[in-house]
Amino acid sequence: MKLFNIKKVHGLFVACGLSLVVPLTSCEDILETDSDFVMYEKENTLDHATDSVYSVLGIISKMQVIADRIVLLGDVRSDLVTTTEAASTDLKRLAAFDNSEANAYNVPSDYYAVINNCNYFLAHVDTMLERRGYKVFQSEYAAVKAFRAWTYLELAKIYGSVPLILEPMMTEIQAREAMNGPRQTLEDICNYFIADLAPYVGVNLPDFGSINGRSSRYFFIPMRALLGDLCLWAGRYQDAVAWYHDYLTDRDEPVGILTSRSTWTNPTEFRTPSISYLGSSDYISCIPMETRVFNGVVSELPDIYSSTTDNYYYFQLTASRALLNLSAAQNYCMEYRTNETVDTIYAPKTGLLLNRFVGDLRFCTVFGQSSYKQEDEFSEYGSTTQTIDKHYSNLVVTYRAAMLYLRYAEALNRAGYPQSAFVILKHGACDEYFTEYVDSVERKQVGSLIAFDSNIFPKERALGIHSYGSGDSQIDTTYVLPQPAEKLASRADTVNWQIPFVEDIIINEMALEGMFEGYRYYDLMRVAKRRGDNAYLADPISRRNGEMDAALRDKLMNSENWYLPLP
Repeated sequence: MKLFNIKKVHGLFVACGLSLVVPLTSCEDILETDSDFVMYEKENTLDHATDSVYSVLGIISKMQVIADRIVLLGDVRSDLVTTTEAASTDLKRLAAFDNSEANAYNVPSDYYAVINNCNYFLAHVDTMLERRGYKVFQSEYAAVKAFRAWTYLELAKIYGSVPLILEPMMTEIQAREAMNGPRQTLEDICNYFIADLAPYVGVNLPDFGSINGRSSRYFFIPMRALLGDLCLWAGRYQDAVAWYHDYLTDRDEPVGILTSRSTWTNPTEFRTPSISYLGSSDYISCIPMETRVFNGVVSELPDIYSSTTDNYYYFQLTASRALLNLSAAQNYCMEYRTNETVDTIYAPKTGLLLNRFVGDLRFCTVFGQSSYKQEDEFSEYGSTTQTIDKHYSNLVVTYRAAMLYLRYAEALNRAGYPQSAFVILKHGACDEYFTEYVDSVERKQVGSLIAFDSNIFPKERALGIHSYGSGDSQIDTTYVLPQPAEKLASRADTVNWQIPFVEDIIINEMALEGMFEGYRYYDLMRVAKRRGDNAYLADPISRRNGEMDAALRDKLMNSENWYLPLP
């Protein structure tokens, strides 16, 4: 395919009359006579291949608008970051859970713009058109189904309950009535789209060739991974395990994990670690952004999280004290071999060159900060620079391998298989490790859902997720499956005792692995809802800066304050 940017594609999309937004800001927007918020059915047909390509890429252009928000709303409200003096008022209000005033990040109409474009495509594409026995638009149809489900999941996580609109809004009256209709809960949304997506699991994703130098296959949501997420949020843990496993072990496109990691290379002199961990580079899918503002939407995440010349070094978000403490609390363990001995060595907790070298090395790999003395006292540039190597100006990651393995582990644990879940963290996914470290009772119960073909997932390349930053976790005697102090009455009692403790370890591992990527707030929310324990979310967030913020905790103990208000 000839290279072209999303803005040009979007121009064609608008020319076809398919660009719309269903507003939630006010009814006045809907009632404007020149409003672009409704469609006119007779203007459009989707029965040619070019229509399909332009329409799908037009939907992606709408997703660009919400891309940064997906990360920020899950990050700035978490316990892992804190705002700086340079942060915008809107970011500060989000961090304080101040939902009393309008906020630039609270624009649900942008999400419904994606949804309504999906609805239009699904309602009008000719799904029966065949050529040589092949349904021409089946790949695009399935991809748009996934776009819609993914957007609804994000919308429901942000707002708690939302109107479920499945038909394109063709008139202003329809749009107004739909937005005033009943709202569906997050669980309702998940269960609806689990059923909606399941028939399309076997359909291949579209491939439009290379666009702006990147394979277009990365632009689409992996269906089975999304189904795993929907089941995880819906509390259907056995189903979530099955979908994640099915996706990760696909024989045609198996999903492995990176084997590069940050390490201490010299156990006799802990000075500077060897930085080789690649952070978020194992992405599976993304929302492509433009490289220049002139062409469309460029991600602002690098300017918000890092010092750049565009922001005069004034970054708006930085690592919280809670994140520093969590990282430092990990033990770095390494195997040291000489010609005669094999020793297990733990990195020291004191006397290191930089404080961020203590504990897990993922933090110091992606986070850097330094201050310098400005020679010009009137300089417009800030005196502290920060780099967070997790963000790109030309894409926003939607799925990546390591985080999927962690959600697979979370589902395994909640489905009643804590030993299997812990293998993912400590040893890595391969048949040999599951056989060695999971007892026969659990192996029989979980069955093929922990099968990882050794020809595809060899033991030599298996790596526990914890080893990404904490050394050789497989030999770390301090990182072990929790066990009750005394033998309990039955095996089932032991498993039920272990599940919440293993879950805590997984959620912490998600924080260490997914820091600055927008997952943390929703991970805390998911577990808090699951346990019926609002303090699971309220306590860590209210202590993000090291000390308890009692007023913030009181606010977060009411789950109604977890969600942004629908205007």
